[in-house]
Amino acid sequence: MPENPLDDAEDTIIETVPAEEQEGFWDMLRTILYAVAIAIGVRTFAYEPFSIPSGSMIPTLLVGDYLFVSKMSYGYSRHSLPFSLPLIPGRVLFEAPERGDVAVFKLPSDTGKDFIKRIIGLPGDVIQMRGGILHINGEPVKRDRVEDFVYRDTNDLYHNTVKYLETLPNGKVHEIIEESDGLLPDNTPPYTVPEGHFFAMGDNRDNSFDSRFPNVGFVPKDNLVGRAEFIFFSKDGAFLKIWEWPWTLRYSRFFNGIN
Repeated sequence: MPENPLDDAEDTIIETVPAEEQEGFWDMLRTILYAVAIAIGVRTFAYEPFSIPSGSMIPTLLVGDYLFVSKMSYGYSRHSLPFSLPLIPGRVLFEAPERGDVAVFKLPSDTGKDFIKRIIGLPGDVIQMRGGILHINGEPVKRDRVEDFVYRDTNDLYHNTVKYLETLPNGKVHEIIEESDGLLPDNTPPYTVPEGHFFAMGDNRDNSFDSRFPNVGFVPKDNLVGRAEFIFFSKDGAFLKIWEWPWTLRYSRFFNGIN
């Protein structure tokens, strides 16, 4: 009688996964999905982390600062959602920014880009720079010299500037720096802020691409992402060079509120 050719074959029977292991797998998958959903929810409706890649907000924010932005501050629009998904019409639960807020917004000319500046002009305001002095509704804003200030930009060039304290009409006091009072951004025509829009400027007044320039212009309220609340991490240099952290971390800036 011929031998069965399967007698010497390797065992090909597939064992079933025990019910306990299957249940453990699905529990782990559910936990991961819950964690992802919670993270997306927090990022969308509560706080979103951002990093500072440029010096336009020096001295308030430095290149290499990492901060949390409150998404709740101004209500929600499509730009509150990941990838600006068009699921929210207009803006809901809107709370208007206060003059002096440091806010993140989508660049009006390219909503794929996030900008962070200080809200200077509210709807109906007339904003103008004259000889380096900010004017709001025809009145000069108080500016007090503090000290000389030197900073290094992202191209390793050093800038000699002057630090001032600027006091806005609502009493908000913040620091700004100026290299000169005679550069192009220091003298502008008057800008009348339209309804539903805001005028934003960087604290590094001579090195900030902001509402004074046509490619930025007025910021629609729907483009607001949130208010910058506090710095949670700060590093002078490349983030991934972990071996340099002991001497490049700016420990004094950790968990500082943003004025």
